[in-house]
Amino acid sequence: MKILRTEERNEKTTHIDKMTAEEMMRVIQEENYNAVKAIESEIPAISEAVEQISARMKEGGRLFYVGCGTSGRLGVLDASECPPTYGVSYDTVIGVMAGGAKALSQAGEAEEDSFEDGCRDLLSYGITGKDSVVGISVSGGAAYVLGALQTARNAGALTVALSCNEGCPIEALAEICIHPDTGAEVVTGSTRMKAGSAHKMIVNMISTGVMIRLGHVYENLMVNLQPSNIKLRDRMIRITCEITGLGYEDSERLLEENGFEIRRAILNGGGFKS
Repeated sequence: MKILRTEERNEKTTHIDKMTAEEMMRVIQEENYNAVKAIESEIPAISEAVEQISARMKEGGRLFYVGCGTSGRLGVLDASECPPTYGVSYDTVIGVMAGGAKALSQAGEAEEDSFEDGCRDLLSYGITGKDSVVGISVSGGAAYVLGALQTARNAGALTVALSCNEGCPIEALAEICIHPDTGAEVVTGSTRMKAGSAHKMIVNMISTGVMIRLGHVYENLMVNLQPSNIKLRDRMIRITCEITGLGYEDSERLLEENGFEIRRAILNGGGFKS
């Protein structure tokens, strides 16, 4: 049986247990750079995913990330950050994790081995042909993700495979395949490192691109931001200042008069600076 690229031994670190702390950090950082470089070849596929997902979401579809372990947690993380950042509802971008909420903080590795659970969990959301499902599995063979992608495919949803091993099983169920070749990890098989870093960047790229396509960004400003804490409230005021040309206090007053909604504030009196 062929060893997966992500399970190979890294020749640079076969003696990492004998290195000084600084030597360790330098070799880890070198591999971090390699994770970033691995994404370059996948830009066309990532771009295609953004275009197709956003087109479906404009018709009322949802974006699902489905994964296990680190992959699942990254999907849940990205989904959970979309509502405060872009003002979308919590059922617009959804993270589905093998083992459910408990597995977010307590590893349950066996959960990834159930094809049936992947089917069941996705079916519980009433998946439709308008939806998009990104199945995330570094190895590309997690049965849970395979079950979810098969369910999505049966429903006519867009299916995207995100792995780090080209030609893996989940790609047979996907219309779009993204597979950065991050290679051997510093600690053999510890794919929460390079592979996880690459996947974190890619899901960020997907959600950011989709939200821009959906009109949640003006220029490079988050105009659908929600004032859920002091920091974000201040950011909203500064964004309003930037767009309207008004001072800080006038922008704050304008937002307060308009339910602290940037778009509404601009339309109801702020206007755009010349």
